Amino acid sequence: MNSLQAWRALPAAQQPEWPDAGAVQAAAAQLRTFPPLVFAGECDSLKARLADVAAGRAFFLQGGDCAETFNGVGADALRNKLRTILQMSVILTYAGSMPVVKVGRIAGQYAKPRSKPTEVRDGVELPAYRGDAVNGFPFTPEDRTPDPDRLVRMYHSSAATLNLARAFVVGGEADLRQVHAWNTDFVRDSPVGERYDRMARDIDRAISFMHACGADPAEFHSVDFYASHEALLLDYEEALTRIDSRTGLPYDTSGHFLWIGERTRQLDGAHLEFARHIRNPVGVKLGPTTTPQDALTLIERLDPDREPGRLTFITRMGAGRIRDALPELVEKVTASGASVAWVCDPMHGNTFEAPNGYKTRRFDDVLDEVEGFFEVHRALGTVPGGLHVELTGDEVTECVGGGHALAEADLVHRYETVCDPRLNRAQSLELAFLVAEMLHRP
Repeated sequence: MNSLQAWRALPAAQQPEWPDAGAVQAAAAQLRTFPPLVFAGECDSLKARLADVAAGRAFFLQGGDCAETFNGVGADALRNKLRTILQMSVILTYAGSMPVVKVGRIAGQYAKPRSKPTEVRDGVELPAYRGDAVNGFPFTPEDRTPDPDRLVRMYHSSAATLNLARAFVVGGEADLRQVHAWNTDFVRDSPVGERYDRMARDIDRAISFMHACGADPAEFHSVDFYASHEALLLDYEEALTRIDSRTGLPYDTSGHFLWIGERTRQLDGAHLEFARHIRNPVGVKLGPTTTPQDALTLIERLDPDREPGRLTFITRMGAGRIRDALPELVEKVTASGASVAWVCDPMHGNTFEAPNGYKTRRFDDVLDEVEGFFEVHRALGTVPGGLHVELTGDEVTECVGGGHALAEADLVHRYETVCDPRLNRAQSLELAFLVAEMLHRP
């Protein structure tokens, strides 16, 4: 067994109960013959950008679907999602006077951990839906049976998504003046648009001034955009790991940036063991039960050489816990001399079920957790490095609140997620403007 297979000797949480082990091996064998989805050099470039994030020289913005679906692979949905992320990045770049590292939860986010392995409806018990990479969403025995052929379909869907994303960001969709024009539309149409009008006009004047001076750099017309997902299905991740011809080192070519979730970050578990051996930049989700010793052990396992940009800690504490749970973690990690990028996930700790049965999040809770994240880092003199948000470019009704004051009764209108609720375009841009105000504060 080589180092990339060492995880197989350890307990692997949140893996599907595949009915046919031979079919899993056949799917993995097929995946090993496919071209890489990303390249080692791109992963190294992102690692260098993340080193800037950890040092306070850049801000990290990661956004996209809670769970991608095969049926959701298409130009319109992806364009709207990319537009939203690019719009947010323009706001944050101007406010922070620093580059924004743009990362999508795209081209691989097809699997999700679940709190229970099965679901019961009307006395019928079936396997829980674990994402399109594993089984289908309809509540039937045929759909809910894990199917390893879906791993191959995940690869092809991810490849199609990446091809579209690359075409958009170099084909005019990322042009700075065009992206800012979309923000101007938001300011005009939003119920809270007056609040953001001054910043929007300042950005517009700055862009116009640079163009009047003859400044038209390539960065105005295209951007670097990276793909990320949770490295959950280890058979898939191992099969897409390649040895880089330049360095002889292993990279998981399923995505540029991979993270380990709160439910799979066991210190003696398979996910941590797998991530130890790949050279991608990696993240770890830290919930409110994380101890300082947990964080220090994660650093020793995942970043023993203290490589700049290698490790990102993504905190997901909940609005009610962030101010109490985060300070000691940041203090102890900083005292250890480790340089990690600290990123706030204000979504996963703030989920609740509305009386009408819909899983949702309050915009005010999301915002409060981000404010708490900034407050803690400012008090400690450390760097609030970025934001990790579940969002869509469509006007769904999945999270309550925001400028349009979506109520719980509105959830029924366009609740389209197959897993967790996402911020819609208006809520995402409102959040960006509010975070921009935090970046302005001393």
